[in-house]
Amino acid sequence: MDNIMSGLEKFGLSTSEDMFSDIFDEGKKAKVDENGEVKAEEPPKEEDFLLKKGARCHMCDKTFMTLQVKTGRVKRLDSDDDLRPRYQYIDTLKYGLISCPYCGYTALTRCADTMTSVQRKLLQENVCAKFKGTGNAEVPDSYTYDEALERYKLALFNSVAKKDKVSEKAYLCLNIAWLLRGKNEELAKNPEVSEEEKAKSKAEENAFYAQAYDGLYKAIQSESFPMCGMDEATMSILLAVMSFKLGKVENAGRLVSSVLTSPSANQRMKNKALDLKEKIIEEMKKKKLAGK
Repeated sequence: MDNIMSGLEKFGLSTSEDMFSDIFDEGKKAKVDENGEVKAEEPPKEEDFLLKKGARCHMCDKTFMTLQVKTGRVKRLDSDDDLRPRYQYIDTLKYGLISCPYCGYTALTRCADTMTSVQRKLLQENVCAKFKGTGNAEVPDSYTYDEALERYKLALFNSVAKKDKVSEKAYLCLNIAWLLRGKNEELAKNPEVSEEEKAKSKAEENAFYAQAYDGLYKAIQSESFPMCGMDEATMSILLAVMSFKLGKVENAGRLVSSVLTSPSANQRMKNKALDLKEKIIEEMKKKKLAGK
């Protein structure tokens, strides 16, 4: 067959048949070693999915550099049953907030610019006036779990200081628990980490998870939806799973029933509820047998 790109030579462009034998070829060729064997492709690094971007503090108005996820590059995987998001090659939760190195103001990125005048005053008195700033230090290529956890705990401190809603403080606790879960998954794969250190980190995860549960359960009784970006059905599923994980099986059953009978819950939420219902039934059977 004639070269399908012929005719462009007059523009000074090369249209060799080799170049256009497959116009959908992305040019990716398998790498081979000195023995001619195909090398295993190395997975991308976390920093490959990040970019350094300038940000302006909503408290002190100073500018600084921060890390942001390249949303178009990350591939979402199935979430954990309690809705913890998972992505291939990167834990995006590490990069979900903004933290000023000058005044200490730290908050989830999606709500960093929303605060009342009263909250601004509280932050100034309780955080900014006391914070020992690090200045616009060089931003690392990526955050370790410990670095991310430090930032999230600072965000929780800010949230308590400005008297945020219970749901918002609880959601930060949940994010910290999720990050600790990611950290603990890494620790489990590292034989050099002592069992004592692993147990300590797991205990911290459990403590924040319990705090998150108590706060969210209190919030649904006093706050209106949407809450933390979730509608009522999504929050009910989240709390049902958390109840089950914390051994509160009867409470998990009640929350599941509320989703299954809700006219506003979509089919995806109802499917999650049905899956959890089966686990609840099995658990209750075990408890019944153990009680005999």
